[in-house]
Amino acid sequence: MPLTAITDESDERLDPFRWRERRLTGVLQQRAGGPLFIAEGDLVTQRALEAGCEPVAALVSEKGEARLAAFAPDYERYSYLTSEDLRRNITGLGVPLDVISLFKRPMPADLARLSASFTRGVLVDHVDNPVNIGSITRNAAALGWDAMFLDDNSADPLARRALRVSMGNAFHVPHSRVSDVAGFVRTLNAEGVATIALTPGSDAVPLREVRIDQPRRLLLFGSEREGLDTNVMSACTHRVRIEMQEGVDSLNVAAASAIACYALR
Repeated sequence: MPLTAITDESDERLDPFRWRERRLTGVLQQRAGGPLFIAEGDLVTQRALEAGCEPVAALVSEKGEARLAAFAPDYERYSYLTSEDLRRNITGLGVPLDVISLFKRPMPADLARLSASFTRGVLVDHVDNPVNIGSITRNAAALGWDAMFLDDNSADPLARRALRVSMGNAFHVPHSRVSDVAGFVRTLNAEGVATIALTPGSDAVPLREVRIDQPRRLLLFGSEREGLDTNVMSACTHRVRIEMQEGVDSLNVAAASAIACYALR
């Protein structure tokens, strides 16, 4: 059956693709049918479907339809054929992708269950750039870290930019929010988890010299400007740093996460 085509940019079926993140997840949308997220690209769409996310709509090109048909047997139920110009204008992407999908947002992982079950987790504190969150998520997934915790000020792993940068790996690393980061760290310490603060501070142990005996570990990253909060830092069992060449004080948090996740896995 041929797909329904949308040619008019004022078509109300396109409205959610224009919305900002707050509108997609806000109170009004929760009342209207539940929070949503947008998956950009066929690979991210495929990973969302494999994770059990429920599709609401998809904007596709003819090439995108062929790709979608390969992994989404019922794609005709929610997909619309659209032009490149329409997808560019609606989404704001300079180079519009062949598949852009809208999904119902899954519930985040339960904090108590995730904190009790993870082996190697990362925690981000005040990392508010979605590109950095997406990169950290992808690094964690690639290097075998199995949980992600975020304070209330960090960006959303399912925000469209974060999800695009992570290539959908947010569905492979369960995540949950933590309101009291220092208290959370102290609780994990009492359970025998190694809590490892990454910091550029000169008094921290160089990463190549660190020895972690505990099988369970939590690696913490702060904002690039301020780093980890003093209370959070003091609660951690270890403070480590990546050694730098003279004149360079730090790395981008996403790059630092790749190095640390590899070294401490």
